[in-house]
Amino acid sequence: MKFEAILFDCDGVLVDSEPITNGVLCTMLNEAGWAISAQDCMEIFIGKTVRSEAARIEAHTGQPLTDAWMAQFYARRNAELQARLQPIAGAVNAVRAVHALLGGRIACASGADRQKVEMQLAQVGLASYFGDRVFSGHEMPRTKPAPDVYLAAAAALKVDPARCLVVEDTVTGVTAGVAAGATVVGYSPSSVGHSSPEALRAAGAVQVIADMALLPALLA
Repeated sequence: MKFEAILFDCDGVLVDSEPITNGVLCTMLNEAGWAISAQDCMEIFIGKTVRSEAARIEAHTGQPLTDAWMAQFYARRNAELQARLQPIAGAVNAVRAVHALLGGRIACASGADRQKVEMQLAQVGLASYFGDRVFSGHEMPRTKPAPDVYLAAAAALKVDPARCLVVEDTVTGVTAGVAAGATVVGYSPSSVGHSSPEALRAAGAVQVIADMALLPALLA
């Protein structure tokens, strides 16, 4: 099939943010009374919003997940991201290449909040390639694993979801892309913060790559 558009997840696909974000979350959960390890924190929260696991957090900490706590999490997370964030290896060149190949028909469809997504894209030099084609699951009726954010991105590009290639690194995201009717490629390097190739394939990814430099060739 010839794809007419590529829809990218953000965290773990374009920017190496998951270990940073999860590090802050793990620290704050421990401060709140949940003695959770970094490994367990990554496995529970990867590809999900913090609020989607509110019941679990409240059960372990014995206190409600408040707006004030979330605001503090966002502030501490953003400060760490601004200090330490790097692009995923090969992602900037891959985005530049597919942007040219597809005449700009690319979008970023993330489960994260818009402020975080736009801040991260700007920080690693990718904002100009996506422009206003940035979509947040927080602004949809349902976030991933529901397909809403990918359907919105495809509609904005005026491309049938069936002609879109989605790039995802978590089971939650692959599930969303498949539910949207798109073809999904999984990204799973050997570093922490990504679902395994086996898990991505089981969720419906047709192919899994370990190097973002391989992405442009998938359009050929």
